[in-house]
Amino acid sequence: MAPNDSAHSTDEAGDLGGGRRKAVRYLVPLAVAGVAAGTIGLVPAFAGSGDPDLPKTTARELIEKIAASDTQQLSGTVRITTDLGLPSLDGLAGSLTGSGGDGEESSADPASKLTELASGTHTLRIAADGPERQKVSLLDGSAEYSLIRDGDEVWAYDSASDEVFHSKDAGRQDAPGKEKGALPSELPTTPKEFADEVLKASDGTTSFRVGGTAQVAGRDAYRLVVEPAQKGSTVKAVTIAVDAETGTPLKFTLTPSSGGKAVVDAGFTKVDFARPAASTFDFTPPKGAKVTEADEVEKEARREAEGAPEGFSGFDVIGEGWTSIATVKGAGGPGAGVPETDDLPPAAGQFLDSFGDKVTGAFGKGTVFSTRLVNALVTEDGTVYVGAVTKDALVKAADEAK
Repeated sequence: MAPNDSAHSTDEAGDLGGGRRKAVRYLVPLAVAGVAAGTIGLVPAFAGSGDPDLPKTTARELIEKIAASDTQQLSGTVRITTDLGLPSLDGLAGSLTGSGGDGEESSADPASKLTELASGTHTLRIAADGPERQKVSLLDGSAEYSLIRDGDEVWAYDSASDEVFHSKDAGRQDAPGKEKGALPSELPTTPKEFADEVLKASDGTTSFRVGGTAQVAGRDAYRLVVEPAQKGSTVKAVTIAVDAETGTPLKFTLTPSSGGKAVVDAGFTKVDFARPAASTFDFTPPKGAKVTEADEVEKEARREAEGAPEGFSGFDVIGEGWTSIATVKGAGGPGAGVPETDDLPPAAGQFLDSFGDKVTGAFGKGTVFSTRLVNALVTEDGTVYVGAVTKDALVKAADEAK
């Protein structure tokens, strides 16, 4: 028997009150960041089959169930498939960052290593013991990349290169060298926190409904379907599988408005809600491994930031909800526009050529770089418009900005 699948508008969902008014304004950036960063947001996908016979529920009740979930400990295996419609990223990261040639970058740096999750299918082992202890391991044949947080320390280890990346006081807002508030305390670090962020502040841009039931990693779950109530988004729907017993999100699937298979389909194949062994989060750099400290990287980043173009004026956001467009003015300085591909490393040039689309409008000329989810317009004057919106929406935004 399927649960009640009647749709609920955001106005109805808003009746939850008391800080429980949920929505999806930040769903797309969180989803993409969660997959790209690969850390402990734990937004996984359907693994299993069958439609279990569960009591009827409404979208509002299911949202309340997610909000009430207090899962702090779990471990399991997650399978993530991402299809943004991008050409192969093999060799691109090294071309752009230099990590493949001059040895100045650490292959264990999460900022570069976990970009691998932006395409293809990957298997992760995850473990969480509250907001202070988490581990995620990316498996690749006999090699393994692990990212471990234990209190105020974060360790990352790439067994293929035998390199280690270490960050101290990563979780503290008052850490030395960090401005207060640089790492907001509300950043999601558990499944419950992620769901709370995903489902809040819709402001009339989103509808919710229950879309049946499923089995995920052998557990009964409800499907919560989240859909844009706005035109122009590249997102058709997001489906979250919610554990019927605990209210923990077990699956995340994002389907594009253009049709076809999911852009992101990430899910538990195994899950255990028992507390992981304390030794799971222990890490000591192997003897002889190259260790890079995060503060060294931060110092270099600050030096590079000091050389940013004078024309750079930060970013702004046009619109709201699913059709929000971020704008970055003067990102490359006046007249910078899109770099000529002949001036780029071969892999980077081929990458840009493969999905760039020349456009014109009242704003002048520009190039739209398209994926199945996020599109970006770069104009001749170096302004960038980016969002989970259609190409036409980006051109319209650039025209209206003139």
